[in-house]
Amino acid sequence: MRTSKPSVLVVDPDPQVRKMLAVTLSASQFKVIEAETAPEALRLAGLYQPDAMILETALTGEAAGGKQARSVNGLEVIRAIRQWSRLPVLALSESDEPDHIVECLRQGANDFVSKPFNMEILMARLEVMLRDRCVQEAGNSELHCGDIVVNLTRHDASLAGKPLELSPREYELLSYFIRNKGKLLTHRQILKTLWGDAHTHDRQYLRVYIMQLRHKIEPDPQQPHYIITEAGVGYRMDEPEPLPDLSVA
Repeated sequence: MRTSKPSVLVVDPDPQVRKMLAVTLSASQFKVIEAETAPEALRLAGLYQPDAMILETALTGEAAGGKQARSVNGLEVIRAIRQWSRLPVLALSESDEPDHIVECLRQGANDFVSKPFNMEILMARLEVMLRDRCVQEAGNSELHCGDIVVNLTRHDASLAGKPLELSPREYELLSYFIRNKGKLLTHRQILKTLWGDAHTHDRQYLRVYIMQLRHKIEPDPQQPHYIITEAGVGYRMDEPEPLPDLSVA
C-alpha cells in the first residue's frame, strides 16, 4: 500500500508550462510542487525535499543583498542544490546549443530536455532518473531492518509483512533512518536533510515525529528497539536484538 506519492518540484516562469506539467504528473500519481523563481525553487527544495526537480534554466529572481530583480540562470539553482543534495534534476531550456547542454550537465543536472518537448519522452526520462536514484542510494529498491521493509520505488513500508500506515513525513523519516542504518545521525543532520536549513534547531518538532513513528514500529515505544536515542546528540537505527528463547527444552 503506497503511503506517499513521489514528489516533483516543477520550476518554470511560464504558468502554462507549469500547468501542463502539473496535469500530466498528477495523472501519473506524482505529487506536484510548483515554483516560478530561483529563490522560490531553492526554498521549496529545502522545505519539501522532493524526489525530483524539473527546472527551466532561464529564471527570474531577486539578487542577493536586496538588489533589483535580475535574470538568474537556472545553473545557479543547480549549483546551490548540489552543495547539499543529490536531488535528480531534469533541466529544460529553449536553447538546444551543445555548449549549453554540456554546461547544464557539468553543473549537476542529471538530464536535459529542450523546448518544445515531447511529454512522453520527458516522463520517461524522469522515471529513469528516479529509478537510478533508488539504485544509487540503496543498491536495491527494498531496504530491511529487522521486520521492517521499506520499498523506495513504491514509497511504502511494512512491519512483519503488514503495511504500515505512515504519513508522508513519517515515511521520509523512516526511509532516511533505514538508508543510514547503524549510523549516528545528529539532530541537526536529520532536520537539515528532511526539513531544510531553516529548521535545524527545531528539536522538539523532530521529537514529535520520532514519537509518532515509534508508536507505529516499536513493540514498546517507551523502550525502543529500532530507533535508539543518543542523549544530547541524535538518533541511530539499529537491528533489534533477538528476543530470548524462553521455551523449556
